[in-house]
Amino acid sequence: MKIASIKASLHRHAIRIDGIAEALEQRQFVFVEVETDTGHTGFGVTGQFLPWAVIPCIENHIFPVLKGMDPRDTERIHHAVWKKLNPRTYTGVISNALSAIDIALWDLRGKAEGRSVAGLLGGYSDRCPAYATFGYAYFNHEELAAYANKFIDMGFDAVKMVVGDDGHDWKEDARRVKAVRRAIPDHVELLIDGNYFFSPAEARLLCREIEDCGITWFEEPVHQNDTRAMADLRMHTRIPLAAGQMEGHRWRFRDLVLHQAVDFVQPNCCYNGGYTESAKVAHMAQAFNLPIANGGGWPIFNMHLMAGLMNGGRVEFHYGMWEAGKRFFKGAPDPDGNMLIIPDGPGLGFTADRDQLNDCRVNSPDRAASDQDAHGYTRRKKAG
Repeated sequence: MKIASIKASLHRHAIRIDGIAEALEQRQFVFVEVETDTGHTGFGVTGQFLPWAVIPCIENHIFPVLKGMDPRDTERIHHAVWKKLNPRTYTGVISNALSAIDIALWDLRGKAEGRSVAGLLGGYSDRCPAYATFGYAYFNHEELAAYANKFIDMGFDAVKMVVGDDGHDWKEDARRVKAVRRAIPDHVELLIDGNYFFSPAEARLLCREIEDCGITWFEEPVHQNDTRAMADLRMHTRIPLAAGQMEGHRWRFRDLVLHQAVDFVQPNCCYNGGYTESAKVAHMAQAFNLPIANGGGWPIFNMHLMAGLMNGGRVEFHYGMWEAGKRFFKGAPDPDGNMLIIPDGPGLGFTADRDQLNDCRVNSPDRAASDQDAHGYTRRKKAG
C-alpha cells in the first residue's frame, strides 16, 4: 500500500445564531483526502487559517515528499516532512497542512484494519466527556445567560464563554462572567476562553475579580501564550489555566509544561500535527500527571484523541464547528447528554458528504473570507 495522491480543497459553512437574527457565524476549513495505489482512502481537515497557503503546501510541497510511502508509517512520514521541509521547526501553515494529512492517514489505517482511530491510539475508552461553547463576545448579559441555559437544558454539565474583546475591557468581562455564574446551576462547570487577548496585568486583574465564580479553567489568558507570563499568572490565581490548541508541535507544549504554565494541556489534532504529534503531547503530559482537553473545536476529530488516551478529557462543541461537522460528515455523532460516544465504524467512524462539500467549496479567495475575525465568526450585523 503506497500513497498515490493527496488532494486538498477549501469549504465554507455559514449559519445563523438561533434567536439572534443579526448574528452570523462562518467557518472555513481545508478538507484533505489521501488515496493509495490499492484504492484505500482517508480524509482529514484543518481549520480556517491561511487556507490559500495551506492547500499548495499540501499539494505542491508535502505530497511530493510522501508519494510512494506506506501511509501506515506515520513516524517515518513525519520524520520525512520535518527533515526535508521543516528542519527549523516552523509552526503555522506547515503544521496545519501536516495535521490534515495525518488525520487522513489514521482514518485510512483504521478503515484498513477495521478499528477506530481511538482504538489505534490506545483504546482507553469508547467515550469522552463534552462541553459546549456558548458565549460569544458580542452577546449581551441576557443573551449569555439564555445561551448557557440552552446548552445546559440539552444535557451539558460544562459550558464555556469567550472573554476579551476590543469592544469592552476586563471589568466588563468580570461582570459578564458573574452574570453567567448567577444564571446557571451551581453544579454546572463554567470555563472561560481569552483567545490570547489579555496582557499579563489585565489577566491577573480579571482573575482576581472572578476567583469566587468557580471557574474550571481560563483558556489562553495572555498574549502569545507567553509561558513566562502564564507561569506567573498561575502562581497568583486559584483559577486553573489551559492552553495549547494552536501550538504546532511538541516543543511548544514542552515549554508550557516545563514552565508550569498550565493545568490543562490542550492539543488539537487539526492544528498540532495530527494524531501522531498530538499523541506525543498527550504522553508527555502523562509524565507530568497533567490532563489533556480539547480547545479549538472540531470535536468529531479530537474525540478520538480524548477517548483513546488515558489522560484524555473533554471535547469542545463550539456551535459553528458542531454544525459544520453535522453538515459535511455523515454519521458525525452528537453528544448524549454530556458524553460523546465514539462511533462503531472503523477509522474516524463517519464519512464525507460529497454533495455538501461540493456545494460549499470555495474556489478562489474573495472578500467574504476576510469578514471572519480571529475566532472564526463575523461580527453582529448592525441595523441600518
